[in-house]
Order: sequence, then structure tokens, then C-alpha cells
Amino acid sequence: MSFFNKFFTKKKEEDLDKGLEKTKTGFLDKLTKAVAGKSTIDVEVLDELESILIASDVGLDTTIKIIEQIEERVKRDKYVNISELDRIMRDEIVQLLEENNTEDHEDFTLPADKKPYILLVVGVNGVGKTTTIGKLAYQFKQKGKKVVIGAGDTFRAAAVDQLKIWAERVGCEFYAKGMNTDPAAVAYETVDFAIRNDCDVAIIDTAGRLHTKINLMKELTKIKRSASKRLDGTPHDVLLILDATTGQNAIEQAKHFTAATEVSCLALTKLDGTAKGGVAIGISDQFKIPIKYIGIGEGMEQLQVFNKKAFVESLFKK
Repeated sequence: MSFFNKFFTKKKEEDLDKGLEKTKTGFLDKLTKAVAGKSTIDVEVLDELESILIASDVGLDTTIKIIEQIEERVKRDKYVNISELDRIMRDEIVQLLEENNTEDHEDFTLPADKKPYILLVVGVNGVGKTTTIGKLAYQFKQKGKKVVIGAGDTFRAAAVDQLKIWAERVGCEFYAKGMNTDPAAVAYETVDFAIRNDCDVAIIDTAGRLHTKINLMKELTKIKRSASKRLDGTPHDVLLILDATTGQNAIEQAKHFTAATEVSCLALTKLDGTAKGGVAIGISDQFKIPIKYIGIGEGMEQLQVFNKKAFVESLFKK
């Protein structure tokens, strides 16, 4: 590994550690207190651990699954030293993420057989959707890819304007039809633009009104159909953006969006601003959808490809 690769790898690790600091502080402090004076993993420790995981917004169902797996290991091995608890928990959480097809990628790679790669981005207003699109475009541009951003949220002038600013900032292509135009038409024409202009990737925004609006959900289905009319099999991915700071509400949003369209991957934003980073584990487990990206700071380079092993290692790093 070259000096520069080592430098950037180290920088990513440091950014991840810093981004998860609030979650780690709350989680590890409580865990340390729970095992103080204990030599083995007993019922009392497991009860405390259950409370800690729920407080970190891992979610009840996923917490129970983790606790049951630890109980199985204790039962199987007869005697498990308390010092092994960290390792066992790491193993179980990584296993959960593996079950949900969360792959470990080191970089912002694109499928070699999909050009242009079409990414449809969904999520409610305020979760960091526009910022995430801009950061994604930046990361792909850094890899030498030609990118176009499609302004499919035609209901808010601010959404179109903000995306245009991001496109100019990043130095990528931008496609818009203006306010109050058909979002499905924007999707179709953005795909067409990407094909005609030899783009490597097209990132298409969608409206972010409240997820309880039935019409919005129907609209997402229409947008997806429209994109596929121009290029069969697209969008290649539907990326749902969720705000980690909203905890269980993020899970509720995921329920609505996964019911409306075939969400294929997740991005969790604002992990640096919450002590409830455990929601990443719960959401991935509950919906069986892999986490692809995480936002751990405001800088353009602080959107990272999610690496489950690095995430869990950082979570338990003291």
C-alpha cells in the first residue's frame, strides 16, 4: 500500500471514529458500568445489555435477536468470561449485517456492466437528501466519472436551486425541467441525457414530502417505470436516505418507502450528530436492505461507503 493510500485509509478511520463518537461514548460507558465487578455473562448482564442496545436505537426485535445469540453462545460454551463480551457482540452484529447483504467496499465503485448507472434517490424532506446527492456526485467525480444530477423534486423551487448549486460546486452535469413539471418526465429525460452524453452515472432526485402522503408513494412508482422505459432495468438502485438522529422515526419512514418502491440500499446521514447510531444495525436487520453510505460530517469527503467491519470495530473502539 502506498503512502497516500495509507494516509487516506487512516483519515477515513479517524473520520469514522469521530463521527461515531456520541454513539460510542453512550454505548461503551453504559456497557462498562454494566459489567463492572462481573466475571461471567449472567442474566443481569444480559438484561443490562438489552437496555443499552434499545437505548442506542438498535430496536427491540434486533436487540432480542442479538441477546438470544449471546445466550446461545453462553449455553454452548458453558462458561464465557466477561472480557469476551465485546468480541462476541462484534461477531453477532457483523453477522447480522452479513445476513442483509451488506457488502464491504473500500471505495465509491460503480458496476462495470452498467453504464450509465442510474441511481434513484428517495427520502423525506430534511433528512439530508440534497446534500447526500451532492456528496455522491463529488465522490464519483473524484473517481474520474462523468456525472449528471437530475432535479426530479419539481414541487420545491429550493430543491431544484440547491441541486444546481451542488452540480456547479462539484463540476458535474445538471438536468432540470423547472418547477411543477412531471417528475416522471424528468427521470426519463435525465436517463436519456446520460445516454446521449456518455455519462457514467445519473443521480435522480425525487420529491421529499411527508412519507404518509399516498400520492407521493404512487409518484415514486411512476418515476421508476418512466426511467425503465428509456433504459430497461433502471433504476439500477433505489437509495433511501434516512436521518440517523430521528431514531425510530427513521424506521417508520423506511416502512412506508419500502412499501411504495423497491428500495435496494440505504444511506444514513448525520451519524455524527446522534448517540443513537445503533439505528444502523436495527434498520438493516429489520428491512433486510444493505446500508451503502453513511454521513459522518458536513464535509464533502465525509460521506463514506459503509463498511460493516470498520463500523463495528469503530463502535467498540475504546
